[in-house]
Amino acid sequence: HGNSHAMIMHHHASLFTTDPGNAYRAEMPLGHLGINVSDLAAARAYYDALMPLVGYEPYVAGGDQFAYRPADGKVGTYIFFYPAGDRAGYSRDRPGLQHLAFMVRTRSAVDHAYRWAAQRGDTVLHPPREFPEYPPPYYAAFWTGPDGLLLEVVCHAAHG
Repeated sequence: HGNSHAMIMHHHASLFTTDPGNAYRAEMPLGHLGINVSDLAAARAYYDALMPLVGYEPYVAGGDQFAYRPADGKVGTYIFFYPAGDRAGYSRDRPGLQHLAFMVRTRSAVDHAYRWAAQRGDTVLHPPREFPEYPPPYYAAFWTGPDGLLLEVVCHAAHG
């Protein structure tokens, strides 16, 4: 049993490279997500305001896509948005993406993102609170953004 943990850690270590010359080193197993949206311009305006609140900065801005990356050189998953070819509508209850959860360092950052969403009139599913059903500490807020995509901002710090 104790040896299996060491094997798992060795496997995870093999996902990473320490070669500083490799600009595409795999520091995170999930490099990027692509999300289709029904209205690219409206989604960009929304996420341009939200993403700085959750630690992201603009990465790509074009006529047919836009993207964000973790701010200040932090390691993390990049997020790309594309125009949806099929505009039948999103549902987190269908197969596919269920929700996006953004980890922030402080509980006050959760509160701030929640206030931003609530003031916009987004549908709030859960205002900021502890979620004892998840491994603690888990302080989060949930709401729906463009196309009904469920968004979460979570802090795993016990205080702050």
